[in-house]
Amino acid sequence: MGGIIEYSKRQVLAKIIKTGHNCSYYLQQLENFMEELTFINIAMSFFLIMNAVGQIPLFLAILSPYSPTRQKLLIFREMSTALIVLLVFTFFGEKVLFYLGITHSIIGMAGGILLFLVSLDMVFPKEKDLDSLTKFEPMIVPLAIPVITGPGAITMAMTYAAKTNSPLLVSLSIIAAWIPSVVILIFSPRIQRLLGDKGMQAVERLGGMLVILIAIQMFSSGLIQLVKDNF
Repeated sequence: MGGIIEYSKRQVLAKIIKTGHNCSYYLQQLENFMEELTFINIAMSFFLIMNAVGQIPLFLAILSPYSPTRQKLLIFREMSTALIVLLVFTFFGEKVLFYLGITHSIIGMAGGILLFLVSLDMVFPKEKDLDSLTKFEPMIVPLAIPVITGPGAITMAMTYAAKTNSPLLVSLSIIAAWIPSVVILIFSPRIQRLLGDKGMQAVERLGGMLVILIAIQMFSSGLIQLVKDNF
């Protein structure tokens, strides 16, 4: 009888060890999935805040005096400048704020408020005065900054870098969002003909609604963190 009980114990222990091993495997798979999901979420957030589809009319209006080939070169140059600025703030923006004594929770709350204000312009776009913008060839301003890399995108880069504690992950997400944005703007004349003015307005406003949700989530996370840190 004792032998049978001892055998049963060994059998149960073997099952526990086997189950534990399987749980570890599945937990590792879940962790990898969550990392991938985080990357996708951040990339989608940057794609929405860059708002390439919504900026097509502005880009076409400013670049209208130039040939199609020159337009593509200018778009790539301005988008590359915007990317560099975002990456700089991703890696070094948090350090600057740290020296100023600004905590992660404050960054999240301020970023949420700023993103909310930016998203309102996407949902309720204002008429833009293009006369003063088409006199000279754009150089950094206004296309790279603030149209693509505005205060909202910069704040988002610093907020996500602080929240994830991984500037490299945020940088890869920015690049993942930047690539389709460049493609959209390079082929902007075709996209405008395909969607029409109403279709482009609908896409921009839908993106604005999603950015509002991101802004509220960012503000709420910052507020919760602030309460945890101080109470």
